[in-house]
Amino acid sequence: MFSVKKLMGAAALVVAGVSVTGAALAQGAESTMDRVKRTKELRVGTVAGAIPYFNKDLVTQKWEGFGPDFGESLAKKLGVNVKFVETTWGNAVLDLQANKIDLMFAMAPTPQRMEVVNFSKPLLNNTFTAVCKKGHAPVQTWEQLNTPDAKVVVDIGSNQDQFATRALPKANISRLESSGAATMSVQTGRSDCQVLVVLLSQPLVAKRPDVGTVYVPTPVETANTNVGLRKEPNKDFENAVNAWLDEARAKGEIQSVVLKNMEKLAGVKADSFPKEVKF
Repeated sequence: MFSVKKLMGAAALVVAGVSVTGAALAQGAESTMDRVKRTKELRVGTVAGAIPYFNKDLVTQKWEGFGPDFGESLAKKLGVNVKFVETTWGNAVLDLQANKIDLMFAMAPTPQRMEVVNFSKPLLNNTFTAVCKKGHAPVQTWEQLNTPDAKVVVDIGSNQDQFATRALPKANISRLESSGAATMSVQTGRSDCQVLVVLLSQPLVAKRPDVGTVYVPTPVETANTNVGLRKEPNKDFENAVNAWLDEARAKGEIQSVVLKNMEKLAGVKADSFPKEVKF
């Protein structure tokens, strides 16, 4: 008969064996850079209809927008082909963790996301604006909206929500379920101004000028938009992405790609952006 000690010892050996095997697998896991080099393929996450970040032409089935353009540029820099993998904003983090995609452009580095995925240097700066209803007095400073009399609206849980909570603690802030609902609140007069990043506010008023007027109050505040990456100990891929970013920014490529797609996909011409906005 087996004694209790022998059974416990055998169990300990099994557990130890599993632990060693798991550790070995973890250490031997292929890094993102090694996979990209081996397959000669860069997998870029895309989101259908997320204009101007991503859009899939229904006729040609070709992806366009900031993300695809940046993906092709990075792939060229790495000397590999690009493969676009459709996902959603909600699933992008999971797809990075599951190694289904190598990166996700235009991902905001929220504290929650930073716990489970890595991020590049900032890809672009998205300026916060105030979209105010028709007839509202010009908003030159954020402090003008930092009063109980100012009825400000945001989409709950967004970058806009986080910024307004921090910058406008005295304002009467409504938090609605979506950006569209917040816009409707301004258009119907229930709210005075909607806090919205410029890459959303400019297309909004270009398509619907009746909503109101876009202001860039001072001090100019921005939200970083980065590249989401898989969390891994090997930093070769992250370093390569950051090196490409530095080069693309120095050449003016980031600004030109943003402005080109804003006009092509969102109908916003480059000269319509307020002079304070820098990407």
